[in-house]
Amino acid sequence: MAIRFFESGIISGLKEKRKLKAFLTRQLHHYLVLKRIDINFIFCDDEALLEKNIAFLQHHTLTDIITFDLSEKEEELLSEIYISTERVAENATKFGVAYAQELHRVIFHGVLHLIGFGDKKAAEKEIMRQKENEWLALYQKFNPQIQVL
Repeated sequence: MAIRFFESGIISGLKEKRKLKAFLTRQLHHYLVLKRIDINFIFCDDEALLEKNIAFLQHHTLTDIITFDLSEKEEELLSEIYISTERVAENATKFGVAYAQELHRVIFHGVLHLIGFGDKKAAEKEIMRQKENEWLALYQKFNPQIQVL
């Protein structure tokens, strides 16, 4: 199992990466039985993520996250998750929450997509938000040193 964090031209401000990896590993094993898990989180700016959004999804809008499932076999989970820290910071201000909380919410959002949760329909969005909140609360208990609530 490998979960990695990369910063592409920015500083993400993500703290306690080892504990976050351990938490994500635990959550993934709760939902999936896989032989191989390999997830790369790439933190970048709006411009880099917009380029990906246009090139791969033909969306000409800013977004906070794009999740690519690169798995070729049922027994593996290979993924790249791109996160715009600029968008995360703006959304944290917009929603009146701490940057760390919004950053973790987006990280969890990407992983939730990988395990099968959608967000296209209103009902799916509601379930996704519930799961994000559940994972934030679980992570707060798992790692009390990080304030994400």
